Amino acid sequence: MPTVLLIRHGENDYVKKGRLAGRLPGVHLNARGQAQAAALAAALKDLRLAAVYSSPLERAVQTAQPLAAARKLPIVKCKGLLESDLGEWQGKLLKTLQRDKRWATLQNKPSLFRFPGGEGMLEQQARLVAEIEALCAMHKPKDAIACVLHADPIKLIIAHYAGMPLDQFQRLSIATASVSTLHIQPGRAMLERLNWVAPEL
Repeated sequence: MPTVLLIRHGENDYVKKGRLAGRLPGVHLNARGQAQAAALAAALKDLRLAAVYSSPLERAVQTAQPLAAARKLPIVKCKGLLESDLGEWQGKLLKTLQRDKRWATLQNKPSLFRFPGGEGMLEQQARLVAEIEALCAMHKPKDAIACVLHADPIKLIIAHYAGMPLDQFQRLSIATASVSTLHIQPGRAMLERLNWVAPEL
């Protein structure tokens, strides 16, 4: 199975202001996010990619664009790579949510957590891993593919393949426009890079 680059989208004003965008439409990269996407594409210019996949949300697609354009590859939008369904928490400020008693469960026992009116963490992880497995099955073992998506989804994918309990996935940190690299083989996976960020141009 191929090498998978898990790329978080670049900065947007929701990230900058500490607000959860979730699946809200119309959340675009800000100026720094655009610069991050360009820097990432430049830093990876010598890496051969077989495909570029992206969450359908605008901020992910915009991050994928310089990477795909440099290789004249299409961006394939995958619903399975979508951000968490945050339900009632979508659009809210982190500092407000941190006062909610349910926040502690999300941080310390996420396997028991479901976003109010939204997605449970266990089902979210299952959705994401199923999508990665399906994408990998379409490629040769020596291929490298890029998947541009979101912070918690990336952490959930890494936790699965690293054999990390879901309840510890919050120990991972995934910065905007960062790259984490998994080499996936039948029955095993190697985490080759975690949270690497290209120098901004």
